[in-house]
Amino acid sequence: MSVAGLRRAARESVSGLPREFWWLWTSTLINRLGAFVATFMALYLTLERGYSPAYAGLVASLHGLGGVVSSLGGGVMADRLGRRPTLLIAQSSTAVSVAVLGFVQHPVAIAAVAFVVGMASNASRPAVQAMMADIVRPEDRVRAFSLNYWAINLGFAISSAGAGFIAEYSYLAGFLGEAVMTLICAIVIFVKLPESRPERAKATADKPAEPEISMGTVLRDGRFMSVVGLSFLIALIFMQGHVGLPLAMGADGFSSSDFGMAIAVNGVLIVALQIPVTRFIEHRDPRRLLIISALLAGYGFGLTAFAGSVAVYAVTICVWTLAEIVNAPTQTGLVVRLSPLHGRGRYQGMYTLSWSVAALIAPLMSGVIIDRYGAQWLWGTCAVLGTVAGLGYWLLMRNLPAESAEDADPALQPAASAPESAPHQLPEQLPEQAARREA
Repeated sequence: MSVAGLRRAARESVSGLPREFWWLWTSTLINRLGAFVATFMALYLTLERGYSPAYAGLVASLHGLGGVVSSLGGGVMADRLGRRPTLLIAQSSTAVSVAVLGFVQHPVAIAAVAFVVGMASNASRPAVQAMMADIVRPEDRVRAFSLNYWAINLGFAISSAGAGFIAEYSYLAGFLGEAVMTLICAIVIFVKLPESRPERAKATADKPAEPEISMGTVLRDGRFMSVVGLSFLIALIFMQGHVGLPLAMGADGFSSSDFGMAIAVNGVLIVALQIPVTRFIEHRDPRRLLIISALLAGYGFGLTAFAGSVAVYAVTICVWTLAEIVNAPTQTGLVVRLSPLHGRGRYQGMYTLSWSVAALIAPLMSGVIIDRYGAQWLWGTCAVLGTVAGLGYWLLMRNLPAESAEDADPALQPAASAPESAPHQLPEQLPEQAARREA
């Protein structure tokens, strides 16, 4: 492709998205650039503080448990308080708790603060995804979620390298650096992002009030909860890239640097291919994409059973990374599609919960299977899970309801197409949008 073609493709990939989305995207990127705790917690506790690997594992589990608790809590807050207040509370709490974590020394205090950090940091995810669904038009959502996922991985790749050098100098500097970056995210949201939560329509003579959405509503939504269950299976598979894969490679005699070179392929491919692949899949059938990505994930990890060199491991990582690139924005878009307009926060919270629970179970799953049966059984299990997930998507997504253009916030729609019952406008519209409406 020519340089002009590349420039045109880049413009088309980022054009048409509202300004509010890009401020939210910037906040995500800044947040991931400051990631330190999740990456270096184990090394900090064992090397800097001198605690045992068992204690480090306990703290990591408590950090993950905090994320499980806040997945639902953050979703409820996003619907009740609003997206913006939830993000401000979550990110301010994260900044304070991460800074405190760098100073506490008693083992009980470290464990307690790590739980709070996990809870605070994960509470923002349902609000981010709900706000993104509020402000982006339905036809652009897959592209928007893909760009956000790309920012997460780009930020994490940069922070992982930079944080390693910071850790050699001072772990405390790493904790304080993450606290500052998270606080910057909160400032960006406070200054640049208006509230986007749609208001519920009140009862009129012709139309009853819209029903309340509760967590009970979510749990009774059979199709959606089945998608959450399939998401859990997919998450269990993908988690093995950072849990089961290093254990298996270590058991086969490979070094930490060998694993580092192999797993680096995952980040490089996501940064390089996420946007062009999304351009290819953006308007394709989500049902087919989810089935294909589930099978690629399962059998990509299944192929690991035949790996005997770093190069072959890297090839298998290419397969399941492609599945990850396709699955992440498509599945998030499906969650929005199945979510009631005024229950997006709760629905996104339940979806986030599937990944948080998988993060707790995946280490136990991989450890038990490898210890008792060998790594080949783990990779075979991944292939089975991928097959089950693919079959599940095929069964559940028949007669998938069509996506309505009215699901997006009317502030982002042409004035002539905004229905009277649509959600309220963003308080701060772009000047050209306001002028268009006045005209």
